[in-house]
Amino acid sequence: MKLTLNVPTLGFIIATRAALGVGIGMLVAGRMPPSRRRKVGSALVALGAATTIPAVMAIRRGRAGVHRPTLAA
Repeated sequence: MKLTLNVPTLGFIIATRAALGVGIGMLVAGRMPPSRRRKVGSALVALGAATTIPAVMAIRRGRAGVHRPTLAA
């Protein structure tokens, strides 16, 4: 399978996945005061989750633009 994405779209997808991962990491880590950790971690998880649908749509558009050969009968 081939996927075609432009650089800004790829950067968007990487950034949203990173925000989600860092947010989850902050929620489970103990390196910050608990109240601040919950606020920042929750905000990053919410950002990552909210941008999941646009990221998936961008990936689908990247796949839709690729020509798929069909089998001749």
